[in-house]
Amino acid sequence: MKIDLTNTTSSKINNALMDARRASGATAAGMVLTLVIVTDEGSAYDALRAANDASREHPSRILAVVKRAGRSPRARAGTRLDAEILVGSDAGSGETVVLRMHGELVSHAQSVVLPLLLPDAPVVVWWPENAPLHAAQDPLGAIAQRRITDAVTAESPVEQLAVRAESYNPGDTDLAWTRITGWRSMLAAALDQRPTKVTSAVVEGESYNPSVELLGLWLHDRLKVPVERVVTDGPGITAVRMRTKDGDIVLDRPDGLMGTLSIPGAPDRIVALKRRETAELIAEELRRLDPDDIYAAAVRTGVSKLVERAAAPAPAGIPDEVGADPQEQAEEPKKTANRKRTKA
Repeated sequence: MKIDLTNTTSSKINNALMDARRASGATAAGMVLTLVIVTDEGSAYDALRAANDASREHPSRILAVVKRAGRSPRARAGTRLDAEILVGSDAGSGETVVLRMHGELVSHAQSVVLPLLLPDAPVVVWWPENAPLHAAQDPLGAIAQRRITDAVTAESPVEQLAVRAESYNPGDTDLAWTRITGWRSMLAAALDQRPTKVTSAVVEGESYNPSVELLGLWLHDRLKVPVERVVTDGPGITAVRMRTKDGDIVLDRPDGLMGTLSIPGAPDRIVALKRRETAELIAEELRRLDPDDIYAAAVRTGVSKLVERAAAPAPAGIPDEVGADPQEQAEEPKKTANRKRTKA
């Protein structure tokens, strides 16, 4: 069932939800939490689809806050609330309300959302993109027990980890951290299977992927060993190597689908390490509503603790650029040395 309300209020939206529930034959809500999604029109479809899929595991009332401040001064000065209500099969296992806020109402989104929260139920706020610098101090983030961001959508994903560390409050989490749950589980299980002293570790993955850094920070924080970070072409994290006196414990996943776990003295094992969809990540985060102290410790460790390996030099005899003259390349070091002597 779909209901469209134009130039409406929170009270009218609540009444429409109750009427829709009665019409569908469901007198009780049966939902366990309220998920507030703060997004824009461009990201709303994908975010709502992921949230609806996650609601099949966690029946919830989904409130999508779409802010449309307006381009002209006249549009920004006006105030209007439009709502789109989805109940039944169109809304997963709960209820979905898309709140389109126009004009000055954009700055007071919490006043619209508060009357629509489920009574006596936890509140989770998720920013698929453009998360605030301090999620807990955001007007919508302040009403939530859990706040979910995604560093990978930022302009500088790795630098965003420093922002998350500085602004961390109990209840904060990031989908970049959720993406490495499988890796953390496999590596912990490998050390349980063969208890040994790890002397150092290497994490390999894409240069712009904050999950690679978070995995390295987690290893550094838990094992208290130096961690080297190696840039690869991906996809995502491609390998982790933990060095021990008996040999390397290696978890290798070159294709983003299946991984190979190698432990000294044991046969190699094929393990499932598929890159997960956003719906699976959100569903995992909704399973726990208490503060994630392990994430807090990892993100606060600081990316500067990782040692980044320099790129491997090009093989001898192969030009650095297509079409480059080998003779000019041979003379380049001499020219560089002459320039340095001139500057000195």
